[in-house]
Amino acid sequence: MRQLPPGRIMVDVEGIELSERERRRLEHPACAGVILFSRNYEGPEQLRTLCEQIKAVREPALVIGVDQEGGRVQRFRDGFTAIPPMRAIGSLWDRDKQQAVVAAHDAAYVIGTELAACGIDFSFAPVLDLDHGCSAVIGDRAFHASAEAVIELAGAFIKGLGECGMTSVGKHFPGHGSVIADTHHETAVDHRTLAEIEREDLQPFVALCRNGLGAVMPAHVVYEKLDARPAGFSPFWLQDILRKRLGFKGIVFSDDLSMQAASVAGNAPARAEAALAAGCEIALVCNAPDDADAVLKSMVSAAAVPNPGHIVPLYRKSTSVRRHEADHGRVYERALQRLADVAAEASRPVA
Repeated sequence: MRQLPPGRIMVDVEGIELSERERRRLEHPACAGVILFSRNYEGPEQLRTLCEQIKAVREPALVIGVDQEGGRVQRFRDGFTAIPPMRAIGSLWDRDKQQAVVAAHDAAYVIGTELAACGIDFSFAPVLDLDHGCSAVIGDRAFHASAEAVIELAGAFIKGLGECGMTSVGKHFPGHGSVIADTHHETAVDHRTLAEIEREDLQPFVALCRNGLGAVMPAHVVYEKLDARPAGFSPFWLQDILRKRLGFKGIVFSDDLSMQAASVAGNAPARAEAALAAGCEIALVCNAPDDADAVLKSMVSAAAVPNPGHIVPLYRKSTSVRRHEADHGRVYERALQRLADVAAEASRPVA
């Protein structure tokens, strides 16, 4: 097993087991970890084996993450609990705030427990965007239109993940909910002023950056009155606002650099260079293996994370997992039942 410090590029794999080409890619000094997708999942036992294969490539082990938010963004389904969309929990907030906070905690607790059992370190969650009703790509992934509701519900979600030994990744800084365009496929521009963004969309990040949030993912959205570059390539957003004004000390991930909205920064190596220069510690390159190889090759002079200690919170804490295994019948099952009640309520037709 190779001894290598953590790198700065997070990549994906193509199938349900590692190929030799992928093993070599993961051995590259600039590699930081692996993000998994639905195509990498056949069942819990297979997933556990795949994670073991990834972890065995090098020391310290690569971190493994996944988008397991609930609702329509849940990469692993058969053998995992169907988590309701966060909007369902937000709807519960409108009727019973206390029960909604419990439900947000339960959703994260179930997600974290089930991912941990298969060897996953963390989920790219929660979504901190406000649901302004205009963004289809965010939509029911958001808890609510109210910043107050998002702060309370996402705070409970973060706590639930933490009880499973997992960190949290808040996205999409400084707020993606006010743009119609889907950054996976097109350029997205937000026309608001800084004061307008601060008044609403930024509030969950302000509240949670110093209250348990472990990592942040910026949006590939251009906030044109403030910077001509998308937030993920913007020192203004990542350094002046996130680091200095909000005092955030955790990891900053880029969003996937293969998305169309990231193309404004050039080819794949240029996108990675721009993201890291702006203030991202780790850049994601997904669904484009040739681009991933090109990016890794370009990282010769900047392979390692500047502060490797920042990576440590991304690793799942095994002591917490052992505690949850002992408590499984009491806490986990109760959380499952409460989540089922939320899902059933969400599925009922509106009178």
